[in-house]
Amino acid sequence: MSQDKIQKVTIIGSGPAGYTAAIYAARANLEPVVFAGGPTLEHPQRVPGGQLMVTTDVENYPGFAEPITGPELMERFQKQAERFGTALHMENITKVDFSQRPFLLESESGMQVRSETVIISTGATAKWLNVKGEDTYKNRGVSACATCDGAFFKKQDVLVVGGGDTAMEEATYLAKIVNHVTLIHRRDSLRASKVMQDRALNNPKISFLWNSAVEEVVGNNKGMTGAVVRNLKTNDSQLLTATGLFVAIGHTPNTELFQGILETHQGGYLKTVPGSTRTNIPGVFACGDVQDSYYRQAITAAGTGCMAAIDAERWLIEHGE
Repeated sequence: MSQDKIQKVTIIGSGPAGYTAAIYAARANLEPVVFAGGPTLEHPQRVPGGQLMVTTDVENYPGFAEPITGPELMERFQKQAERFGTALHMENITKVDFSQRPFLLESESGMQVRSETVIISTGATAKWLNVKGEDTYKNRGVSACATCDGAFFKKQDVLVVGGGDTAMEEATYLAKIVNHVTLIHRRDSLRASKVMQDRALNNPKISFLWNSAVEEVVGNNKGMTGAVVRNLKTNDSQLLTATGLFVAIGHTPNTELFQGILETHQGGYLKTVPGSTRTNIPGVFACGDVQDSYYRQAITAAGTGCMAAIDAERWLIEHGE
């Protein structure tokens, strides 16, 4: 890629949102350039392709009657984007200048890119407990998404950690599928909204373990078998038998690069104009989990990736590009 050339569309990030944006932009002859991302010092486990790269079987993506692994699904997204002429770089953008057009971007290898429009699809990172055994049993019992993985735990006993709306939503959703849910919370009261609290507290399949924290996830070569939970007031520990642990303590949007440049919500998610992917800077668009704190699904991320490409195309036409 010539550094003198002004790109029509540059996509920062990958995953379902970024690759879908690339597919639509490429088919519109916009010759998109994608910086798919990768590990950083702050996030050494981050890989191109987003959160699906650490997901095993995906059963709820339309069009796949049989399960498909997250990495395989992302590989298909990537190949489809490349087939239509997307230029792909497996590195991070480390600097952006949105003060004037064409926008100026710089990658970690020092590559500079000038672009008429930018689509941001840097996603979000799940917050984890960082306790012993958690990494060992991720995708073998430990999950951060009930709607993604709940179906694998039919008629089993599971644990949910958290005290906010997300935890209540996860527990209530799982209660429809599993045998029993034990919700573990560090305090003796919930942060969740009253309606979400009532829904969970009145569900006979959900029990609560207050003033408690998970200390260790245990299991065998087949997967997770339980968790050691400590009472924070008495300091007593107990082993809870369960085949699933759902960590529902929130996500962190990957927006460090745009702090002070683009408008964000209180949680750090990028603000977009309702019904579109437009940010507060004309010509800059955001899609996927970096701007969605509510749905956080592969299919909704892909949908907003499509929207971002169409928004960028129409913006270029309106500005005579």
